[in-house]
Amino acid sequence: MDRIATVVLTLIAALIIGTLIGLLGFILTQGWHKLNLDFLTSPPDIVNAGGGIGPQLFNSFYLLVLTMLIALPLGIGAGIYMAEYAPDNKFTQFIRMSIEVLSSLPSIVVGLFGLLVFVNMTGWGYTLFSGALALTVFNLPLLVRVTEDALRNVPRSQKEASLALGITKWRTIVSVILPAALPGILTGAILASGRVFGEAAALLFTAGMSSPNLNFADFSLNSPTSPLNPFRPAETLAVHIWKVNSEGLTPDARDVADGAAAVLIIAVLLFNLSARWFGTWVYKKMTSGSN
Repeated sequence: MDRIATVVLTLIAALIIGTLIGLLGFILTQGWHKLNLDFLTSPPDIVNAGGGIGPQLFNSFYLLVLTMLIALPLGIGAGIYMAEYAPDNKFTQFIRMSIEVLSSLPSIVVGLFGLLVFVNMTGWGYTLFSGALALTVFNLPLLVRVTEDALRNVPRSQKEASLALGITKWRTIVSVILPAALPGILTGAILASGRVFGEAAALLFTAGMSSPNLNFADFSLNSPTSPLNPFRPAETLAVHIWKVNSEGLTPDARDVADGAAAVLIIAVLLFNLSARWFGTWVYKKMTSGSN
């Protein structure tokens, strides 16, 4: 039975890895020929062939920065509360249940919530900021859970030693527990960044499916053509892939979609690989494990 179980589990693992490699290989081989500097920097063309993904790629990174600026303080703060301050009572259980429910919501539902609250009720319309707030709701459960788990995995002896020296609880959290939990928190934050970068459904209803002609020499936060204006509509790379596949009129619409998909896959892979590398590097530095 042990040998049978070993063979079955090995076959399952090989099937999963083979499927993943096949999927990634197919996407990359289909879009590899489009990957050049002109494609990555030029704007898309609605009618003629040869358009690029420059504004969409910038919008994706800018939206990622806005989302993490909002989500990280909230997620880390909530994780600290849940790990260090929340009492074991029904209210805390209700919070945990709410986090679990929020983490299980489909992204399209989060998008509809964002459309109602951040787009219509605020009067902002389709904007980068509306999309960032919707993705904050989408990623908060992951960040809270990652932060809480990272803090709970810190040896209690470190906390007790700090408290025994007369250091306050808050100072112990900031100076002792948080630095020790930092590798796990950073890894979770980078993985959440990958989710933000590849999200499409929630952004269809919040950030919009169009982008103005951006003037990258304009750094005003109020100009409608400024790339830094958070209150402008912004089509991201993932939304652009969906739009080109469903509504594209250019002769090379399929090639553009394949190239954009390859860029998206490479970016998400880089996020995941960098999360593992950076988390391990920070852990070694903070535990003096590096040579």
